[in-house]
Amino acid sequence: MEDCKVTESIINLGASDNDLELFEGQYILNNGMSYNSYLIKDDKNVLMDTIDEKVSERWLDNLVKALNGETLDYLVVSHMEPDHAYNIDVVASKYPDMKIVGNQFTFNILKNFFDIDKLEERKIVVTDGEVLDIGKHKLQFFMAPMVHWPEVMVTYEQTEKILFSADAFGKFGSLDVEDDWITEARRYYVGIVGKFGMQVQALLNKASTLDIKTICPLHGPVLKDNLQYYLDKYTTWSAYKPEEEGVYIACASIYGNSLRAAKNLEEMLKEKGINVVLDDLTITDWSYAIANAFKYSKMVLVASSYNAGVYPPMRNFLGHLVERNFQNRKIAIMENGSWAPSAARTIKNIIEPMKNIELIEPVITIKSTLKDENIVEMEKLVDELAK
Repeated sequence: MEDCKVTESIINLGASDNDLELFEGQYILNNGMSYNSYLIKDDKNVLMDTIDEKVSERWLDNLVKALNGETLDYLVVSHMEPDHAYNIDVVASKYPDMKIVGNQFTFNILKNFFDIDKLEERKIVVTDGEVLDIGKHKLQFFMAPMVHWPEVMVTYEQTEKILFSADAFGKFGSLDVEDDWITEARRYYVGIVGKFGMQVQALLNKASTLDIKTICPLHGPVLKDNLQYYLDKYTTWSAYKPEEEGVYIACASIYGNSLRAAKNLEEMLKEKGINVVLDDLTITDWSYAIANAFKYSKMVLVASSYNAGVYPPMRNFLGHLVERNFQNRKIAIMENGSWAPSAARTIKNIIEPMKNIELIEPVITIKSTLKDENIVEMEKLVDELAK
């Protein structure tokens, strides 16, 4: 078991899949993925969620060892997504007297996945704020719909002041690899939960009324130190506010001329002392690109024209931002086209419905390669970005 003991009576039974290269078949992983499942040992033994199919064997072995011959009294289902719920029927069969705790949405979805023996007799339907007394520990349930499925709920353990946060405060990466929490947590949040900022804000409002000493997410490490840092990050992300003042340049270039212009702009910004990051969208994975877009206060979109529109890597990037309700930013545009530039018009049409987006002038049009007049326009743009 990895980092198994949360407290003397709470154990993380989870396991990591170090070989997984794509999470949900779309998010690139550099260090695999962790899946957490917690056992609370008390007068009644409570399992907090199950685990993904690929690491089922290790997880079940951890559960049996941790119970050490005792039975399992309750399974709390925080989230019905298969990476956490795959083994519900396994433990339901292994422990036939075990009660299953969830909300009404939980059981609506559960029936789509499993045919649990005597489910109506075994299920316990809880509502917002309801408490389950299991001995020394008291579990209080709070609904967190669309963080990131409608049935999601979090659990606050009142005695040891632990928040079992479901997918909130999770990150990519296995637990046996040391990496930077913020980079992979930001990418995880933006990619998976980014669309649901309002719902995350509602959950944070509930959490603000609780005295939380430890956060136990379903992915990533247990968080015990400097919890305000993690809460502040979620507050910023869910409000669609930038973390840092700076300029993010996202470039989609076919033959390299647009990329050379983007690099020229990057150097001009650096000379002004401006914090700047440049991504080549033809190389950079989209999940890293949208995370950078969320991180910085301003963005420059540099793209080649293509089929009377915009080069697909840029269109795809913007589509991911639209899907995640990207807003509250200043955006500049540089387009390139050899005979009929169309990228800027297409980009404007895509970003126009976004909330609270300020278009920074001038919009720069390059005809194939960078010219002296383009440099003059870029100098004006740098001055605007520096304001």
